[in-house]
Amino acid sequence: MNPDPITTPHSNMTIDEQVAYLMQGTEYGDEELKQAMATELRQRLLDAEKNHRPLRVYCGFDPRTSNLHLGHTVPLRKLRQFQELGHDVTMVVGNYTSLIGDPSDKDKLRPRLTNEEVEHNARTYADQAYHILDRTRTQIRYNAEWLSELPFVKLIELASNFTLQQFINRENFRLRWDKGDPIYLHETFYAIMQGYDAHMLRADVQVGGTDQLFNIVTAARKLMTFLGGQPNIAIILDILPGTDGEVKMSKSLGNHISILTGAEDMYGKVMSVPDKAMPQFFRLITRWTPAQVAEIEAEIASGALHPRDAKMRLAREIVTIFHDAQAAEQAEEQFKRVFQQGNLPEDMPEMALTPGQSVLDVLLAAGLAASKSEARRLLEQNGVRLDGETLTDPAQPFPHPGVLQAGKRRFVRVRA
Repeated sequence: MNPDPITTPHSNMTIDEQVAYLMQGTEYGDEELKQAMATELRQRLLDAEKNHRPLRVYCGFDPRTSNLHLGHTVPLRKLRQFQELGHDVTMVVGNYTSLIGDPSDKDKLRPRLTNEEVEHNARTYADQAYHILDRTRTQIRYNAEWLSELPFVKLIELASNFTLQQFINRENFRLRWDKGDPIYLHETFYAIMQGYDAHMLRADVQVGGTDQLFNIVTAARKLMTFLGGQPNIAIILDILPGTDGEVKMSKSLGNHISILTGAEDMYGKVMSVPDKAMPQFFRLITRWTPAQVAEIEAEIASGALHPRDAKMRLAREIVTIFHDAQAAEQAEEQFKRVFQQGNLPEDMPEMALTPGQSVLDVLLAAGLAASKSEARRLLEQNGVRLDGETLTDPAQPFPHPGVLQAGKRRFVRVRA
């Protein structure tokens, strides 16, 4: 699903409203730095308006995954906001930086990708990104275009702007240093290469997560200035928590919401997000403006809007983005029928019970658990029910045919 193409910029927004919109969801870990970036952004927007020139905005990604979850869409949503305001957006595929692998959010060396992996992931990543971005207004560039031509003497010149201490003192390098794990010299090139990307694109704005703070604020701005250009403005976005509401959304942690999942599953998973995480979801992945977010939060605070109803509004918004309004409405009705009214889904998969199968066997055969450890964990947490009765013993012979439920949203009809 491609979102509605953008035909005209949001000319009705004042400059101050635009700054608030574009700074929504940012997190710098330093209020002074945040205010400095907001001030620079305001001036750059004024200059763009005066000179009738759209800002050049970009975000780079290393194509290490081909299946996106909501956490991956946070920078895409920010790029879309710039598009709505009439600015030029570029997605940079890091097919050259992926030879190193970004060490920013890892405490170990990242493996290199093959050219085939890069090409496949970049293609599918872009296709999924168009759920949010306007395809007709998005340019895609590959940074091998300029980095592969960078002479060694130029790299030495760029590297002279940094000290080893600046890299070693970064948190993830420091963790490896303290543990005695190796830190390879080529890993320090990543920030320099990313800064050179910004220079070659003559970027006004670079969008990234908090793990990119050093790469954008320190490296890119320093190199752009050194090379005689105007430093780009860093839009540093907060990290979206997973469905547990505690840590970063991650496929490996199982707390993610895939953007390719069905409408009902997506709606149900959003509804499972703890209330405390809702503000981050409001600001990072919805189409809502700061004024709309403030209104919802004020209604929750005053008691005029129940947190459950606010979350249902959030789930509708997210499902509408990745499916459509009709699918969101149907998903909400299904959720109400199953979880609020206690009814079972109208349609559910079926499986035949084999004599001698244990509860653990059936959970695995039905696809309600991906592994034995996950199945045992569900049972220990009282998350498995047969016709409403809780099952806890994995070795127990499966009691009888009926409706087997695992967690809040997964059902299978087990027949004889």
